[in-house]
Amino acid sequence: MSKDAPEPKRGRIAQIRQAYRMTKQVEPRIGLVLLGYFLGVLALFVIVGLVLRSVISFAIIGLPFALLVVTFIFGRKAEASAYKQIEGQPGAAAAALQTLRQGWFVTPAVTVTKSQDIVHRVLGRPGVILVAEAPASRAANLLANERKRTARFVPDIPIHEIVMGDGEGQVPLRKLQRHVMKLPKALRPAEVTTVRRRLDALTTTPLPIPKGPLPKGNRMPRSPRM
Repeated sequence: MSKDAPEPKRGRIAQIRQAYRMTKQVEPRIGLVLLGYFLGVLALFVIVGLVLRSVISFAIIGLPFALLVVTFIFGRKAEASAYKQIEGQPGAAAAALQTLRQGWFVTPAVTVTKSQDIVHRVLGRPGVILVAEAPASRAANLLANERKRTARFVPDIPIHEIVMGDGEGQVPLRKLQRHVMKLPKALRPAEVTTVRRRLDALTTTPLPIPKGPLPKGNRMPRSPRM
């Protein structure tokens, strides 16, 4: 085993610590909540053990189940806290989209206006997805202009338009990533690579996201793995 083998484990621990600190800022009682879930699940197994007269065995069996429940609850709360911290800030959609798994390519702020209206571009097997952060009154025109610009480089590729927001016909920030991943697939992986090269000519240098209280790193933290 190489000397560098422990690095991934240290990285995961640092990730969990960072996610815990972030979650605690939004939900100060997170430690007590997780402890409550852990003890509750464990107590359930102990009670079953008492009934069946095998307390120690059921307590040992209950430990991994309690840890599993705590991991799941912590992951959900960390994700919710991350969304709360960036919601309403310029570039929030890009921060959420940049945690998409391998095979998706996100280019933040391909269009930025003086009013801090932003369009981000996502490329994946559904094709090109344009995501607007702008009031509904301006989003349609913003997306139409970016669609025309993009179609000149990839005229035969599906282009989807999304307006992030909580209004009718819009996609809330917390559901944005899931919505993008559920779009119907139209390209093979090799075609995605080809389209990506063609789009590089359209955006050689992404425009800067307007200045604002973006979270450090401008990214959503990934769900911690324990």
